[in-house]
Parts: sequence; structure tokens; C-alpha cells
Amino acid sequence: MLAERELRELLQFVSPDPVLSVYLNTDPSAGNSDAYRLRLRNLLKGVNLPDDVAAIENYFQWEYDWSGRGVVLFSCAPQKFFRVYPLAIPVPDVVHVSDRPSVRVLADLLDSYGGYGVVLVDKQGARLFFFHLGELREQEGVVGEAVKRVKRGGASTVPGALGGIAGRTRHMEEVVERNMKESVEFAVEFFEANRVRRILLGGSDENVAQFRSLLPKAWQSLVVGHFPMNMNAGHAEVLAKAMEIGQKAEQRREELLIEDLITRAAKNSGAVTGLDATLEAVSGDRVSTLVVAQGYQQPAYRCTNCGYLTAKIMTTCPVCGGEVREIPDAVDFAISRTMRAGGDVEVIHASDQLIKAGQIGAFLRY
Repeated sequence: MLAERELRELLQFVSPDPVLSVYLNTDPSAGNSDAYRLRLRNLLKGVNLPDDVAAIENYFQWEYDWSGRGVVLFSCAPQKFFRVYPLAIPVPDVVHVSDRPSVRVLADLLDSYGGYGVVLVDKQGARLFFFHLGELREQEGVVGEAVKRVKRGGASTVPGALGGIAGRTRHMEEVVERNMKESVEFAVEFFEANRVRRILLGGSDENVAQFRSLLPKAWQSLVVGHFPMNMNAGHAEVLAKAMEIGQKAEQRREELLIEDLITRAAKNSGAVTGLDATLEAVSGDRVSTLVVAQGYQQPAYRCTNCGYLTAKIMTTCPVCGGEVREIPDAVDFAISRTMRAGGDVEVIHASDQLIKAGQIGAFLRY
């Protein structure tokens, strides 16, 4: 299970020896265990790190239970570093060798599947879920006072007579409002504890609207969608619906993000696009959010002393005077450095606008 602590460890690990990173798709739709092992052997054919290859092959031979849909492994035998993270979501088959773990694919997965808070709400209470990388991490609930309906036809059912509508008294409305407020307070604590990045609301239109209106504005801004759902729905049903709605909302959000990035970069207003300008910002730890097209790779140059990144051909670092060497994938380094410095990474899956702008860009801290 990949939590923030594990991710932070990966980002901080830099080795004088090569680190082998392996992502393997083990989704049942992609075959069986024999097919996975064959793909793994083909992926590792060109890797000249026998101890690391042996460690990974031994793991799949004796330890992996093949119950997940993807698995991520990092190995650096000389440093006795070996980490494995089975996942509940499929991953692309990737092998990468560098001086640090390759977190490019993880950044994409975290961007797409990380930090979903889901609330099912009715007039009496709420059920709360936290889904991360396709797994249910937390599930809690709060139940308030029962809402008792009166029989239809009495004076209390006349609209306006007791501040209510047909079948509802003012007392009922007060109970509902009190329950909603308690549910919202409970939900805010739940969101904060789990560091939720996006929120989806399930229930009737009326209940969802009332719940959302009571949320603090900071949390309202994280609501990306809502859907009808029975309060007794199982977590698998809730997850499937949340992912469906969430992915559609993510596509719309990415479109707006790219428009904002390109507009601000053109005005020189806190954003840049293109590899040269982006690597310069990354090197200065000025990136608040790195934006990169999925699958984009580009060789560049990196200082072996201070880590300065540049797309320009050079042998001496202009910052510290250290030796500069060519690296096969500067984007992977940029992603790792941005996340290590506390910045966010947005992996864009389809955007002609971003491709025209150089496939990479960044919003700046200053």
C-alpha cells in the first residue's frame, strides 16, 4: 500500500549505484501469471543489473500473490534497497534505470486516482469513504436524530403554516438542518485527516445541495461532482461510480488548467511553457505545479553536483561549476524534484494545446 510516507521515502532516495524501477500490469484482463512473468522477462532483458533482476524475479516467483491489478518495484541491491507496492489499479509496463526511483508513473496514478473523498448523505446522517489508488482506505459514518414524518392533511402540512412544506413540520426541518450540520462537521474532520484532494457527493439532489451549501468554501471548491446513490450501497459500487464521475470531472478540469497555463505563460504572469523555461524553473525550485503531457520524455543535461537541469548542451554547470552530463529523460527528474520540493504534478492525458506549447509547463511559486 503506497501512502505519503512511502512516497516521501522514494523521493528522498538517491543512490551512487543504479536504481531499477519496474512497473508491471497484472490486471486479469491482460492475461494470467505465466503471461505476466513472460512480459517481465522481456522487460528485463536489456537490464545489466543481475542482482536487482534476480531480486525482482524471486519476488514474483515466491512472494507476489497476483491478486492486484498492478505492481511497482524498486531495487538497488548494493544499497540494500528493495520496495514493492501492489496496486488495485492497472499500470503500464515500464522499466527504468537511474540514480533514483522513477516516480513518473506514480505521479500520473496519484493525479488520476489519488485522494478521493466520497460522502453519501441523507436527512439523518452520512457515510464517508476515502479511496486512494483504487483502494478503500477509510470508511466512517455519522447518524443524527431520526426524522419523523407527520401524516398528510393536518394544519402542519400547509405550506407556510409552520415554516414547512407538505408532510414536513418546522421541527422536522430543524432536525434535518441539525443533522446536516453535524454531518458536515464530521466530514470536514474526515477530509482533513485523510488529506482529501477531491470530493464527490452522493444522494438526492435536495440532500446533496443542502450538504454542499453548509460546507466551508475551501471544501466546496474541491467538490468535483455528485450522483444519486442509495445510503446502503456497497463500497465497490460507490468506488465505481466515484471513479466514473471523477474521471469525467478530471478531464474538464485539465482543459481549464491548460488554458490558464498557456494564457498566464503568454502574459509572463506566474507560468512558463516549454522544456527550457520549465527546467530552469524546476532547477530553482520555483515550481508550484508541474504540468506534463502523459508519456513525454526528452533528454537534457544535469549537473552531477547541484542537480541543475537544462535543455541546453553544456559541460560545466553555470550555477556551481560542477560537471554537466546528458541524461536520457529530464522529465522524470523534473517530476521527482518538483514533488521532493513539495510541488504538485499534473499529468495531462490528452491536450493538443499542451502539445503545441511544448508538452510541458509549470505554474510558479514566484
